[in-house]
Amino acid sequence: MRDDSLKFLAALTDAPGPSGYEQPVQRVFREYVSQYADEVRTDVLGNVIAVRNPSGRPRIMLAGHADEIGFQVRYISDEGMIYFGGIGGHDAVVAAGQRVTIHTASGPIRGVLGRKAVHLLEADERDKAPKLKDMWIDIGATDKKEAESLVAIGDCVTYAASFAILRGSVAVARSFDDKMGAFVIAETLRLLQEASPAAAVIAVATVQEEVGLRGARTGAYGVAPDVGIAVDVGHSTDYPGADKRASGDVKLGGGPMIARGSHINPRVFELLISAARELDMPFVIEATPGGTGTDTDIIQMTQAGVATGVVSVPLRYMHTPNEVVSLDDIERAAILLARFCERVRADEDWIPR
Repeated sequence: MRDDSLKFLAALTDAPGPSGYEQPVQRVFREYVSQYADEVRTDVLGNVIAVRNPSGRPRIMLAGHADEIGFQVRYISDEGMIYFGGIGGHDAVVAAGQRVTIHTASGPIRGVLGRKAVHLLEADERDKAPKLKDMWIDIGATDKKEAESLVAIGDCVTYAASFAILRGSVAVARSFDDKMGAFVIAETLRLLQEASPAAAVIAVATVQEEVGLRGARTGAYGVAPDVGIAVDVGHSTDYPGADKRASGDVKLGGGPMIARGSHINPRVFELLISAARELDMPFVIEATPGGTGTDTDIIQMTQAGVATGVVSVPLRYMHTPNEVVSLDDIERAAILLARFCERVRADEDWIPR
């Protein structure tokens, strides 16, 4: 991966952006993508919309959501402990004992997610999974007054984990889901810089996906696309205990996942597959018999209907502080989408026949 692209990916994943608090991520996205777009704007929900060839046809919307899971400050106790609620889906077992960052108006505050030590748990408690409501954030404050001087109700919280390379092309970050998708759609515009696609290519870094695909709903309505492709993460199955019978044979470095199922337009699927084969690119077909769980599920039903697809990147340990991906798969996803956008004709027929 190019040095400037890698720096962009690291900046995206390290920027705080729980659902509803995506502004720091979107600032990074806007600055980078403005080099490669003819138009960049932000809508009232916070979606950032970058357009290449705005008068082109068809209108292709590429969606990667900029938000991540996180927490929100709800209450400060007399002891100075901070109680919180979850933003998005969390596994409380993973949360216990993690270091976190509270993002305040005066800057970041370090903290630790605390719970009762295992030695002090009753016998029946040890066999139960912890719950977020039974945890708190300890920032080292001596009492409520000191804590309130530092932290405000409603401040957002993220895990204190940053981007790093594990080995070779394998990388770790707390929020590849789905800032990686925002990265891919920005890179797609970069790759199209020297191309002359017939289509208008509209890269939308959507907001509030983790709390109900909300940004995709308003973003797609405003963009009015003919085609919509969500770029998200998918579950790899190359780790102990993974059930390939249920989730398929998916591994890091095995290429992008191309979805096929009820929410996927057959022509979009065909063109993505043919583009991958033309590139001699490894890929995996992801079977999605029901909803995809991505922005596509909302984009598909916009106005009179949109021809939709999903391109995913295999990921281990989703919704944890340490999500793991292959940078090669991320690069391939952007190359695949760029080729797809180049190949689409102005008069392409998207109606299933």
